[in-house]
Amino acid sequence: MRRRCINLAVVLLAILLITNCRSSGKVQNDSSDLVLLNQVGYQTNAQKLALVADGINEVVIIDTEGTEVFRTVPAAASYWDKSGDAVTVIDFSAVNVPGKYTLILPGHNQTYEINISDRPFTELSKAALKSFYYNRTAIAIEPEFGGIWARPAGHPDTAVLVHASAATEARPEGTVISSPLGWYDAGDYNKYVVNSGITTYTMLQAFTDYQDYFRSLNINIPESGGPIPDVLAETLFNLRWVLTMQDPNDGGVYHKLTNKQFDAFVMPHEAIAERYVVQKGTAAALNFAALAGKGYRTLHTWNNELPGLADSCLRMAEFAWKWAVKNPEVEYKQPEDIATGGYGDKNFNDEWFWAASELYLATGKKEYLDVILEKYSKPLVPTWNQTYALGFISLLDNYELLPETIKNTNLREDFLTLVDELTEISKTSPYAVSIENFAWGSNSDVANHGMLKLFAFKITGNDDYLVSALSDMDYILGRNATGYCFVTGFGHKKVMNIHHRPSGADGIEDPVPGFLSGGPNLSVLTDCGPDVERSPYPAKSFVDLECSYSTNEIAINWNAPLVYLVAGLDALLTR
Repeated sequence: MRRRCINLAVVLLAILLITNCRSSGKVQNDSSDLVLLNQVGYQTNAQKLALVADGINEVVIIDTEGTEVFRTVPAAASYWDKSGDAVTVIDFSAVNVPGKYTLILPGHNQTYEINISDRPFTELSKAALKSFYYNRTAIAIEPEFGGIWARPAGHPDTAVLVHASAATEARPEGTVISSPLGWYDAGDYNKYVVNSGITTYTMLQAFTDYQDYFRSLNINIPESGGPIPDVLAETLFNLRWVLTMQDPNDGGVYHKLTNKQFDAFVMPHEAIAERYVVQKGTAAALNFAALAGKGYRTLHTWNNELPGLADSCLRMAEFAWKWAVKNPEVEYKQPEDIATGGYGDKNFNDEWFWAASELYLATGKKEYLDVILEKYSKPLVPTWNQTYALGFISLLDNYELLPETIKNTNLREDFLTLVDELTEISKTSPYAVSIENFAWGSNSDVANHGMLKLFAFKITGNDDYLVSALSDMDYILGRNATGYCFVTGFGHKKVMNIHHRPSGADGIEDPVPGFLSGGPNLSVLTDCGPDVERSPYPAKSFVDLECSYSTNEIAINWNAPLVYLVAGLDALLTR
């Protein structure tokens, strides 16, 4: 690259600002966010994009010696109706030497630090995965593994009551059962099968797709250094809980394990209200069947280390399927005395398809093949209540083994059509990202977009998917309309006040690291009361306040695709 000296006054200003930034430990940005960029780091030989605001006439990047390595005059800005502003995409991919750089806007009293390295995502990958450890129930988070976020054990769940809605002759109301382990679902202290289903599946699929990477990833949890890779050991902590949610008498699966009311913002060991398993339902049974089927397929090669677990998963998966066949339309309806998360779902076609896909791959039985064909529909971006894409991923991962009857459904074409649509949107979006609809947990949609693209890259080798997934990662790490890096513990404009009870009650300024904040949306505007204003634009409607459960909560099903995305990029970009 041609290098030339820049105006001496600009250099002196940059050095002064860099010194000030280093002394405070972060880059000083004002609220105008004239530049939006990935605040964690760019991979040395990969695409590097930033966004600059309308009216910026020149962008300069210098190295630590003050030598210019990049200069450009931004093109005309493009307006995005989701953010209410106009930005220009700046591509500085030609800067491909690892190091610290400073982006300067001549004429403006702002600088922005840029980090370029061969492995910019490794620590982020570790933190995103370890966030699940911090959300474990039943065990203490010891200082050796949790550092300043160590805490006593909460919610052993070894004496849980059967709620009236879940009572049967074999297990009448008030029966005491044991249902230990598992992760707290989100910012609250409850556990939900339908949300654990997609979460735990995504973690298992991440391991399936990047086994070599995960075998060497040590995140310092109690199981580290053992025969089971950390990602699998952490995932098993939740899978084992899910397996306890099946009634061994009939195969039905309880929808959730919960208090009757949400706990206050206290530490887990201080939340001692009675716990209940609540109502069996078709969605829970099919989620269970799908996840346990995936568990069997993942774990059967680990029989020496985990004797009998894979076989138990398959047996219990088929038992849950049989219950669902007998009870095909049992919708979860929140009992009057239960006020925690509902996770209600009225359409089970996607769960039937997903469960049938997993069990067909596990057994080859015709009854599951028939349901795959009967319930087939084009995939959508996955969410806890829309799981078609999960079945597609599992089937496509075993495409060569599938019968022609499944291949003739246009399975591969329909999946790639979805990913192509997302990829094309990112190419034309002013913010170079696929997201257009800002639902609750919008950041998880971005992470799921990236996950789908990386899987599409796996099965096609098309670099467009990899590049677009990297752009989704940039968005999460700060190149978004709010200017926040949305993963706790990272970035210079940090999310600090997540809606997460341990982070809010532990007396520590920094939140538990590695969590993906839910992100901007217009779904609820009153969670923080009338004195907190939110932008009317969906891409900017976010506040970093603990009260904002609609924009700043965390959830396991949001972190799982983050784990997949950041691990995949860390593995693929350094191959």
